[in-house]
Amino acid sequence: MALLLSKHAHASSEPASERAIHFGLTPVFLTSDLELLGRLQSYLQLTTGLPVNLVERRTYQEITAMLISGQLDAAWICGYPYVAHHRELQLVAVALWHQKPLYQSYLIVDKARDAQTLADLRGDIHAFSDPDSNSGFLVTRAQLAAMDVRPENFFRRSIFTYGHRNVIRAVASGLAQSGSVDGYVYDVVANLEPALVSGTRVLSASEWLGFPPIAARKNPPDSQKFSLLKAALLDIHKTEEGRAVLAMLQLDGFASEQPSLYETIAAKAALVAAAG
Repeated sequence: MALLLSKHAHASSEPASERAIHFGLTPVFLTSDLELLGRLQSYLQLTTGLPVNLVERRTYQEITAMLISGQLDAAWICGYPYVAHHRELQLVAVALWHQKPLYQSYLIVDKARDAQTLADLRGDIHAFSDPDSNSGFLVTRAQLAAMDVRPENFFRRSIFTYGHRNVIRAVASGLAQSGSVDGYVYDVVANLEPALVSGTRVLSASEWLGFPPIAARKNPPDSQKFSLLKAALLDIHKTEEGRAVLAMLQLDGFASEQPSLYETIAAKAALVAAAG
């Protein structure tokens, strides 16, 4: 996960100023995506005093590649690509959900299904969100690795929906029999669109993990832009416009966190890498 924006949302046009902040966002679940984009852009521009270009792509891989190559000043990515590229990246800020920088991965199934654990999902058509997602892929992949099995040998078939909301849709519609989804996204969608999740249930939840971070290159070419963006995020709860953005995201704010927050995700990535 990191912040997930709908594929229907369009990135703003490229600002003329060379000092514009280029901020990357990966695919959302909210129904008011365009309003969210507008409010987020407005808040960041007012607070930093610089033009802000919100750049949206379909996959985590695309946004991560743009961030590492210097096409973006910062991006809201996921814990999995962050730990994979930790030598090249630094944390800007981490969102607070229920006052903590943590979230969980959920395994979801049809509400009426008689299943209790991951082992009961053998032979399913399973929906993942993105191959670079922690909650939507890595957590389940690591669980399977601990069982000494690969997804292609455990599930009858697995699909990538490229969006956590799409994982919920796939399970709710019967396109998939089970799915791996961001617990924050699932809970927010349950609040906003209870009908969408009403036919599903949470089979199990992972341990608490580092919330998808906002990251930047370790040595940003413009340190002032980095500082301005970081300050804007850490102070977002202090203004009316910022609080409106947080309300739409159902988040409490942002905090400055240490890389150690993502050690559990790094361990899962190492387990999967060792399994081959």
